[in-house]
Amino acid sequence: MSGTRSGRRPDDPGVSVSADDRLPSPHVGVVLAAGRSERLGSVTGGGSKALVRVGGVSLVERAVRCLLRLGLEEVVVVVGHEAGPVSAVVNRIAPGRVRAVLAERWEDGNGASLLAAEPILADEPIFIVVTADHVFGDGSLAPLMRAGRPAVLLDHAPEPTRWAEGTRVRLQEGHAVAFSKDLGDPSIDCGAFLLTPAVFAAQRDAASRGDHSLSEAVTTFAASRPLAPIPLPTGAWWIDIDTPEDLRAASRTMRRALAKPHDGPVSRYLNRPVSTRLSMAVAPLRIHPDVISAAAAVTGLVAAWLLGVGAGVVGAILTSVTSILDGMDGEAARLQDRATPRGALLDGVLDRLTDAAIVAGLSVWAIGDGMVSATAGVILAVAATAASMLSMATKDRIAAVGLSAAPERRIGFLLGGRDGRLLLVTACALVGRPVWALVAVTATAGAALVARLLLVRARVVAGGSDAH
Repeated sequence: MSGTRSGRRPDDPGVSVSADDRLPSPHVGVVLAAGRSERLGSVTGGGSKALVRVGGVSLVERAVRCLLRLGLEEVVVVVGHEAGPVSAVVNRIAPGRVRAVLAERWEDGNGASLLAAEPILADEPIFIVVTADHVFGDGSLAPLMRAGRPAVLLDHAPEPTRWAEGTRVRLQEGHAVAFSKDLGDPSIDCGAFLLTPAVFAAQRDAASRGDHSLSEAVTTFAASRPLAPIPLPTGAWWIDIDTPEDLRAASRTMRRALAKPHDGPVSRYLNRPVSTRLSMAVAPLRIHPDVISAAAAVTGLVAAWLLGVGAGVVGAILTSVTSILDGMDGEAARLQDRATPRGALLDGVLDRLTDAAIVAGLSVWAIGDGMVSATAGVILAVAATAASMLSMATKDRIAAVGLSAAPERRIGFLLGGRDGRLLLVTACALVGRPVWALVAVTATAGAALVARLLLVRARVVAGGSDAH
């Protein structure tokens, strides 16, 4: 089975659940990581597929952290092939919240593997099940978690080659009722389910007929309680990793997903193509995002010093490097699932410190070479610093108070964001014009500030008018 990006089918009726029938959100998840992968043998060397790394993190750890991000209290990982090494990785992820259980008959199929978790899940009203070889993008599983009843995440529009390998799903009257690779239906499951303990009896029933697969267990389960078909959210993605080609596709998809929706043109077209490739290249080293933030700050401070002594070309190059490194800390945090408010605060403080130092370096350069008087140089430095700081502070404050955000991606074309400012500094420093850089930073940051305030105010006023 493979995955793709998708969204809701236009004719998908959806499934509503009454308040009386609705089950609570799950607080336990299961990761099936017991199998052996023949098709990935050239990568695993006979080891467990669950330990294959993508983006610097093993598949099993990535699956577990994906579930923990959903707010689950506990994650159970079912192990089988190479149980010792896989369990060693699992037990280090989040002690007390994640544990490994051994499936004695894992070779029979992934349905038999799920049965190993029955003693832990027997009293759970509902739980989520995923497999370790499925990688999900941010937001992909959120609608499934909110289903409130047994459900399956579906891809309604897979690519033809991926549909050919996927487990097809038969839909009847808005319910998922059968799962098999032999069906001709257009939808395939994404390998993520909400199930109740009744699935264990269904698995034993399917096994008595000689089929130990998870798909047959879920089909048997659905015969008495059909599953809600939950469409993969628009823009979300998932990938099932069965072959070396799937592994490469997963790396490409993860790299592209590191870009942010609100990235301006400088980040999107200049910085991200470089920073995301560097982030994926160094991902196996698992460098802490805070270390990258510190490296970006040190590089920026060195750039500021070089600008201050008039070394414009070298200073410009290091300023550009600073801009690229500034994206890599967030990319590393997302790849390693280490994004925290503390890290974001550190990154923000270091960015502002570096910005002020670079502006100061430009001013010292301009004054030292007699391009402007000392008074004019100080005024330009203060104006550039104030405009850039106010622009970023306003953006953060809008988010903090819960106002509707301005269209940051469009505002980015004013080059008032940090990526735009550092690009302007780089360009002006290369041609030996620090004064131009100071004026440009002041003008663009000021323009972005004004645009953001006007657009947010207009939205607030429009919202107030709609309310009346």
